[in-house]
Amino acid sequence: QVQLVESGGGLVQPGGSLRLACAASGSIGSINYMRWYRQAPGKQRELVAAITYSGRKDYSDSVKGRFTISGDYAKNTVYLPMNSLQPEDTAVYYCNVAARPSGHIIWGNYWGRGTPVTVSS
Repeated sequence: QVQLVESGGGLVQPGGSLRLACAASGSIGSINYMRWYRQAPGKQRELVAAITYSGRKDYSDSVKGRFTISGDYAKNTVYLPMNSLQPEDTAVYYCNVAARPSGHIIWGNYWGRGTPVTVSS
């Protein structure tokens, strides 16, 4: 019903920047919010940033001031420009969307497959 595809990950040096994107497709009636999570090997998945349809944004303390989340709900796409990347930011980044499929009443929670980000010299 709803599919998410992340892109923009890769290898970057400390202090560098990357811009992640997540495009939602499928039979989408509406989107409530879009979020970015990340998971490093051996660690729990953590929320990085979130944006609601109304534009309210939330960030984890570890990325606040360095990452910026933005959304283009007309395109069902969310972005995560990441600046001043550190080795600790190395993880697989996942897109998470709360969406209501067309013809459905209940909201669903959907995940992408993830895009890896590696910060290393």
